[in-house]
Amino acid sequence: MSSTIILGIESSCDDTSASVICDGVMLSNVIANQAIHSSYGGVVPELASRAHQLNIIPVVHEALKRAGIEKHQLSAIAFTRGPGLLGSLLVGTSFAKGLAQSLQIPLVDVNHLQAHVLAHFISEGKADEQRPEFPFLCLLVSGGNSQIVLVKSYDNMEVIGQTIDDAAGEAFDKCAKVMGLPYPGGPHIDRLAKDGNAKAFVFNKPHIPDYNYSFSGLKTSFLYLLRDKTKENPNFVEENLNDICASLQATVIDILMNKLRKAAKDLNIKQVAVAGGVSANTALRQAFHDHAAKYNWEVFIPPFAFTTDNAAMIAITGYFKYLKNDFCSIEKVPFSRVTNKF
Repeated sequence: MSSTIILGIESSCDDTSASVICDGVMLSNVIANQAIHSSYGGVVPELASRAHQLNIIPVVHEALKRAGIEKHQLSAIAFTRGPGLLGSLLVGTSFAKGLAQSLQIPLVDVNHLQAHVLAHFISEGKADEQRPEFPFLCLLVSGGNSQIVLVKSYDNMEVIGQTIDDAAGEAFDKCAKVMGLPYPGGPHIDRLAKDGNAKAFVFNKPHIPDYNYSFSGLKTSFLYLLRDKTKENPNFVEENLNDICASLQATVIDILMNKLRKAAKDLNIKQVAVAGGVSANTALRQAFHDHAAKYNWEVFIPPFAFTTDNAAMIAITGYFKYLKNDFCSIEKVPFSRVTNKF
């Protein structure tokens, strides 16, 4: 029986990535970053799409080369269809369609958020790999999304809670910008918070119904505190940077974990995972370990390489869809918005 080999392509935002997975095992995962956006304090969509056009061919070529796979050996091509920046998505979608047609192999469309969740099923061929069992809860946190996902199976996921305004990662980045930290701000806040007092300052925690999130109030209270304290002392931010970062980070994590804890209790689920770019945050990872000890959770935290946007998560999702003959027609177009079901 021949192997199932999937080429995954990810281009939803500012990273161009390609990955090859064979029978569920990752053979390569190549990512080209776009450093140009740091000088603008955020991703510029037009610049991102242009960079994808330059990067996609060499990135795919490198992924195939590292995997030791020829194009004619591919079983299918999986690509990110959305959500994301339309200009960026169009580059990956168009390339995937063209390559699939030229090779006369199936095309598999992948929901970017579903792929973040299924990153927990990427195999690197190691003997001690652990995967969550269905059903499980996944806290999906990134610059664009903050959601609690009830994962019933590979292809049956329901968003039971989500932000009604800013995402957690977005709140980190915007607050970091106010403090004069580089973009993306989340990693810098994480680094500075390690030497700070998490109880030094108090920020607003919203009271949102159900399992939903809100970070706009936190962001506003953060801005007001800096404004008022800076009036008293122009050097306030510089002199208290570590404590500010630690207090902000602790507040965001507390908001995230409170709703996740409520959902796990209400649904009586002990298998709990985290995914998305913010899952690289060291304090959030520690909060998961703390909850595992206190509430008898079995927690699943992805390797750092699979927290940010990457094509391995697209390829593994495409692999599961391929096994069910869930293919994509050439007429399907990218989408930018999030839905409550994947």
